Amino acid sequence: MRVRVLLVEDDLRVAAALSKALRRRGHEVVSALTAAEAVRADPVDLVLLDLNLPDRDGLEVCRRLRQLDEDVAIIAVSARAEEHDRVAGLRAGADDYVVKPFSMMELEARIEAVLRRTARSARSTTSELRVGTLRIDVDARRVWVGEREVGLARKEFDLLMALARQAGAVVPRDRLQLDVWQTTWASRHNLDVHVAALRGKLDDAGLVETVRGVGYRLRAG
Repeated sequence: MRVRVLLVEDDLRVAAALSKALRRRGHEVVSALTAAEAVRADPVDLVLLDLNLPDRDGLEVCRRLRQLDEDVAIIAVSARAEEHDRVAGLRAGADDYVVKPFSMMELEARIEAVLRRTARSARSTTSELRVGTLRIDVDARRVWVGEREVGLARKEFDLLMALARQAGAVVPRDRLQLDVWQTTWASRHNLDVHVAALRGKLDDAGLVETVRGVGYRLRAG
């Protein structure tokens, strides 16, 4: 998967090593050492954004990049590993959050996953979304399984959409809680209850799969 990457990193040695590794994997890399350079850069497919920048707060830069291009994939990179730091990065507009130090194997896997998700999200901006036997009218908030319409509560529909936009991929619990309840502090039991209710209404227990210790996945076909 060849992509055009904007690497925003003020440490020259780290930037050089990452650029070399990314190019070795076939990617095109554009580098920025500061926030000012990042926001002036030409359009790219993906931004690797270090949150510790010399001229502006990295979260502010993330929000600005998201305003400039709502479809660009953004992976925030930081040594800060606390949950509230990861949540702040996601809320600022990042699609993923990687904690330093990381391996290139992990980074490449995250790049591929984020680009798959953003591609699916771009395709699902129309008012109708189809996943297997599921048909979802996004604007009207109506759902059908085959020819049968299913009535969902508001949070059940939001949960289904969070899974459907990334159908086939595992969506972590924290991400679902953030997307549906706008917090990661919601009870894990509350999420499980809503998943169970959704499964019951869809009348297909295997459609929403549990990935133990990680989250849930909507079966793509």
